[in-house]
Amino acid sequence: MPVYLLPEEPVFPPPSEAEPDGLLAIGGDLSAARLLKAYADGIFPWFRDEEDIFWFSPDPRMVLFPGEMKVSESLKRLIRSRKFEIRADSSFQQVIEACAEAPRDGQEGTWIDGDFIEAYARLHKLGFAHSFEAYLNGELAGGLYGVSIGRAFFGESMFHKANDASKVAFYYMVEKIKTWQFHFIDCQVETDLLKRLGARQVPRTEYLERLASATEFPTHQGAWALQA
Repeated sequence: MPVYLLPEEPVFPPPSEAEPDGLLAIGGDLSAARLLKAYADGIFPWFRDEEDIFWFSPDPRMVLFPGEMKVSESLKRLIRSRKFEIRADSSFQQVIEACAEAPRDGQEGTWIDGDFIEAYARLHKLGFAHSFEAYLNGELAGGLYGVSIGRAFFGESMFHKANDASKVAFYYMVEKIKTWQFHFIDCQVETDLLKRLGARQVPRTEYLERLASATEFPTHQGAWALQA
């Protein structure tokens, strides 16, 4: 199948036109309008080569349904210990910068460059991008960030500086969106960690059907708080 070159308008080809590895299109920009359109269509930017942005819609898709999260006994004990202080949307910039610096297995670098950081910071200011942070002794020890539209949360990246800090932040994120009856967390692609936490792969057709249903609901826009 052809890989599409995107026009200036924030539009995308159908995800079904993606290559076997999920690559759908190249080009465009990281404007808020294009990013929100991408996520709503089941597409996300993964990396870039010089000035070109690569957009993906993999098949199958890694998804975590909130009610299926697996919490090990050791993680339960850690959560009960309250070793980490968990916050939401208190340090978005720090979280995404830490994710950019975190080493990745099998990767020499990161796709989260300065333009990506600026783009998601804009989404955060608009109330669509959110972070969950784990603090240890007053210092940021781990966290994650992602995008929310309707009742779908699109996880982007995680990091940790202390063991299991990001897992605890992830647990609180799942518990938070459960209260709003979110349908799923988009984990994008398979990793061992996500599998251990209960995520599983679903066919892209199923994912897109669930996405269409989730995005019919209003978005919980604005700053999030754990107790709200």
